[in-house]
Amino acid sequence: MKFIEEVVVEEFLPTFRSMLAEDLRERGLTQSEVASVLGISQSAVSKYAHGEVARKDVFLEDERVRELVTEVGTGLSTGDMSRVQALIEAEVLIRRLEARGDVLASLHEEAMPELAAYEGEFRIHDPESELRTTERVLSSVRRGLRTLENTSGFAGLIPNVGSNLVECTPDAVTIDDVAGVPGRIFDVKGRATVPGDPEFGVSEHVANVLLTAREHGSEARAALNVRYDPLLSALLSEGGYTVIEFEGEGDLEESIAGALDSEPEATVLAQTGGFGIEPVIYVLGRDAPSVADAIEPLLR
Repeated sequence: MKFIEEVVVEEFLPTFRSMLAEDLRERGLTQSEVASVLGISQSAVSKYAHGEVARKDVFLEDERVRELVTEVGTGLSTGDMSRVQALIEAEVLIRRLEARGDVLASLHEEAMPELAAYEGEFRIHDPESELRTTERVLSSVRRGLRTLENTSGFAGLIPNVGSNLVECTPDAVTIDDVAGVPGRIFDVKGRATVPGDPEFGVSEHVANVLLTAREHGSEARAALNVRYDPLLSALLSEGGYTVIEFEGEGDLEESIAGALDSEPEATVLAQTGGFGIEPVIYVLGRDAPSVADAIEPLLR
């Protein structure tokens, strides 16, 4: 794991400081004065002056970097710009270079190929970035899956079609905004088996149940399907969940919509089955771990 700050320190700062030291020297400042202005040692300035510090061409040739060096060099040499302002201007440029597709971001992706695999736009320091949101959702699903894997007897609750634990992003619209288990969770010799790490867009059935529930007023962001049993419905109801049952012979999404129209606060949707349709319970919740936690009391 490599932080983008490391890329800044190792790749950007030596070049930027070298360029700025060179600019200030050309404006008549002594090595001692340059050292004082930049807050570095005089020996460091000497190394810059004698080309003993490696400089990266991608920054040397970047017009924005060159313009900032000129602006800061002018301001510091004349006294029109304080060191604080110079620092702020440099930090602003660094944040711009960290944007997806820009210089620092590209260098960071070279060091962290996992970032390069992400297709969306993001800034690594943006607390509201889509990347941060999706990674948190994936982490949440992983925690929920660990709970299910460690819950004794959960395999016995997996329906014939398999289970899936899913969670969506706050503004989810399609199944591509919902993370789940690729291939679903199956009972393999009495053990719940998760075939792979959670991904977005791999669950169609349970993801559509969650999206349909949200479209009709539910605030849930996660869902899990288990086999239907009247006893399980009763236990969930006793545990504080709002359970609503409906037959499953019609279109599932229409059935869910009708159920939620009659009981908007429902947190358990129990499809009692129909001809050729396996009965299933869908547990809804605020996130994947809380949905997984709902299962353990059913197995006591």
